[in-house]
Amino acid sequence: MASQFSGILQLTDLDDFITPSQACVKPVKLEKKPGKSIAKIQIEDDGSYFQVNQDGGLQKLEKAKITLNDCLACSGCVTSAETVLIAQQSQDELYKVLQHNKQSSAEQTVVVVSVSPQSRASLAARFNMSTSDTARRLTAFFKNLGVHHVFDTGFSRNFSLLESQREFVERYQRKQQDKKALPMLTSACPGWVCYAEKTHGDFIIPYLSTTRSPQQVMGSLVKSYFADQHNLTPKQIYHVTVMPCFDKKLEASRSDFFMKQADTREVDCVITSGEVMKMLEQEGLSLNDVEPAPLDTLFSSVREDELLRHEGSSSGGYLHHVYMHAAKQLFGVEVKDITYKTVKNKDFQEVTLEKDGTVLLSFATSYGFRNIQNLVQKLKRGKSPYHFVEVMACPSGKVNGGGQVKPVPGRSSKEVLEQVEELYRAEETRAPEEEAAVEHLYQTWLQHVGEEKARELLHTGFHAVPKNTNGLVMKW
Repeated sequence: MASQFSGILQLTDLDDFITPSQACVKPVKLEKKPGKSIAKIQIEDDGSYFQVNQDGGLQKLEKAKITLNDCLACSGCVTSAETVLIAQQSQDELYKVLQHNKQSSAEQTVVVVSVSPQSRASLAARFNMSTSDTARRLTAFFKNLGVHHVFDTGFSRNFSLLESQREFVERYQRKQQDKKALPMLTSACPGWVCYAEKTHGDFIIPYLSTTRSPQQVMGSLVKSYFADQHNLTPKQIYHVTVMPCFDKKLEASRSDFFMKQADTREVDCVITSGEVMKMLEQEGLSLNDVEPAPLDTLFSSVREDELLRHEGSSSGGYLHHVYMHAAKQLFGVEVKDITYKTVKNKDFQEVTLEKDGTVLLSFATSYGFRNIQNLVQKLKRGKSPYHFVEVMACPSGKVNGGGQVKPVPGRSSKEVLEQVEELYRAEETRAPEEEAAVEHLYQTWLQHVGEEKARELLHTGFHAVPKNTNGLVMKW
């Protein structure tokens, strides 16, 4: 990962304008004067930036020059750091492993592909089919190439949600002794984590949830439990995930997720939804032409061969599940429905639990860097009212990741995004507490919730990037 931001650019002096889908953060230089607040920024049709002064006057602004040191890995574009990872983690690398298996019967590598629900919905939108039908055809497509198992990271998300629930209650109960226990900020988005470590380091890190993302929980499941059950070493498994954004390649490459004793990563390769499209094109196939195959049910949330999702946002439903659990556990309140209040824009919403006029819980969703910057600044000024915030770098959340399938000519990004959301939400829901296979793994593989093994395999840590460091520092 890159070093601290260069002196020419201070992120807190910027507004960002990430537009669906995948325009870069467009920065401008602002001259700050002591005692004066930052003015509003106005964008003209030709892309020019103007500062709107308090008296209504306009001042044209110079665009700041960005180097890799200033990059947020926001999924708006592909950065220099990510191009290296894209070469190492791409469909080409997967093809190499599959080709090696075909040529060598003696040294077989077990190939596992884990597909995210957001990627599944993106591909379903492209081919105009349901997400479960898409999953069955993807299973057949990958297995026809030589993949052995195809799993669903919606299953591993059950662990992420349950651990997030437990972690929040524990943090809430020690908030008087630990001033940085709350708000708990989700950490499943690697673009956001990159920004947090890089720009605010030791200040923001204590607020980050230590619960692993669904991708990295699946990494633990595949390289630990699955390997043990099949008498394999972790290195005998090649684990690929299909994800909605390029930043997941950065996440998989973090040193925290490298198994030193086994000398292998928990997730060996990350390919995006768009890269799966390239694979289909390379094979000369439309997904509609692939005969469906039965779903692998070992690590998949299914009911009668139909995939299930979690309640809440299409970014994983963290706020929904943590809020309902905390309301019951901490205050004995059974929440039936959650009412979201939009604040300023649709990517920043609030949820509040009140009793007798007293606010018991205050939760929020914060998507996109404009909202994230406002959130962090409120924290720094000690004015954040929230106990929990679901944070995502991409506007509209994970379904709008930079690695999703691009619209065909004649369709707008907004239309496609709406269709992906609709397909995602069409799946039936199941609460993580109701997943019998998850409960079984807690009791056997993890030796119960909160125990040492569960903390080791389902949680992680974060690292402030050292200041005054030159060059590329790969802490990811």
